[in-house]
Amino acid sequence: MRVLILNGPNLNLLGTREPGIYGADTLAALEARCRAHGSALGLTVECAQSNHEGVLLDHLHAWGALHRQGEALGVVFNPGAYTHTSIALHDAIKGVAPMPVIEVHMSNVHAREAFRHHSWIAPVAAGSIIGLGADGYLLALDALARRQAAGLSS
Repeated sequence: MRVLILNGPNLNLLGTREPGIYGADTLAALEARCRAHGSALGLTVECAQSNHEGVLLDHLHAWGALHRQGEALGVVFNPGAYTHTSIALHDAIKGVAPMPVIEVHMSNVHAREAFRHHSWIAPVAAGSIIGLGADGYLLALDALARRQAAGLSS
């Protein structure tokens, strides 16, 4: 079954942007790791990244349609800074329900600046994994695979 790893703004800078917070691995390395882990779980992992909110919305809408057709399992989503500002992404995730969207953040947003403590995504996500670095993506894939094995669609 297909899963999308969707990354938001500035995640294309992984490996060079604040490596003390985000690590030294590039986005390409993270995506390769996710594809390998997903394959071991029997999942086909596809990846996308955009710095543009509308493009992220389009991906969520498209994957919601694939989920309704039985062609996609869900989305692992790191919305980056849009987490704290985007009601549009909140509404899109709500709109593609019951497709599970798992929110992932590499850093512990609650240990950072106060403006990062609120998530518009968490209330509509199937779950949130925060502060575990790149491993958070793998844990999200594990969760989606378990949901599939249990016959859960949302």
